[in-house]
Amino acid sequence: MNKLLTAALAALLIAMPAARALAQAAATPPPADAPAGPAEDFKELFGKIRAKLEAGKTAEEEFAEELKGFDAIVAKYPGQKTDEVAMVVFMKARLYLEVFDNKEKAVAIMKQLQSEYPETAPGQGMAEIVAAIEKQMDAEAALAVGKAFPDFAEQDTAGQPLSVAGLKGKVVLVDFWATWCGPCVAELPNVVAAYDKYKGKGFEIVGISLDEDRGALDAFVKERKMAWPQFFDGKGWQNKLAQQYGIESIPATFLLDREGNIVAKNLRGAELEKELAKLLQ
Repeated sequence: MNKLLTAALAALLIAMPAARALAQAAATPPPADAPAGPAEDFKELFGKIRAKLEAGKTAEEEFAEELKGFDAIVAKYPGQKTDEVAMVVFMKARLYLEVFDNKEKAVAIMKQLQSEYPETAPGQGMAEIVAAIEKQMDAEAALAVGKAFPDFAEQDTAGQPLSVAGLKGKVVLVDFWATWCGPCVAELPNVVAAYDKYKGKGFEIVGISLDEDRGALDAFVKERKMAWPQFFDGKGWQNKLAQQYGIESIPATFLLDREGNIVAKNLRGAELEKELAKLLQ
């Protein structure tokens, strides 16, 4: 999830007494004389979900009974448009969003929550979250394999024009990375090796650095012999191009053919070498 969406979810949960009630019910045993309610019902369901997650299960079909459990809790309290019942619905949406990575279904549930529980805190907090998810979905759709990579026009760290259109006719790797990113640094030897091997055959790389320290970036690039252009604006995760393309995590790479179309994403090691060999034969 991107940082905007994560922040929106966190702010919503912190602000809601219903969220705290559900969390407390899930974590602590109830008093013997505690009245039944959505929070207590959710406690048992949460325990089952947590057990499956701890066992490494993340597929929707593996949670079929638990998903029915959310609906059963809501059905048990017909006509109760309370924060606690609405929060149970929201937790189901979060399962789709954060575990199943099914944004479409999560949005559908959140919009239903908005419609059916408009006076509750969860219902009133959905608009910002839905907007953030839909923005993320739009960005992902624009960057699907087979689509033309949306162009940009910037300057690199040497002050030279930098764009995808300016590299038309070449195979291009657009690489979102940072010097502080462990996986980026671990993958770098493979990227350098690929660049050295295929540069003379029409391969180029465009680095988009999410660093904040220009001096550290320049020193790193020089030390690691990264001889391709870099875009840097010092804004870290708020990097202009990272925001424009909806980048949620790094490394994030897009391999473009000679016409600027996306042929693969997030290739690593031998996979990058194999794809370049095909494109540049």
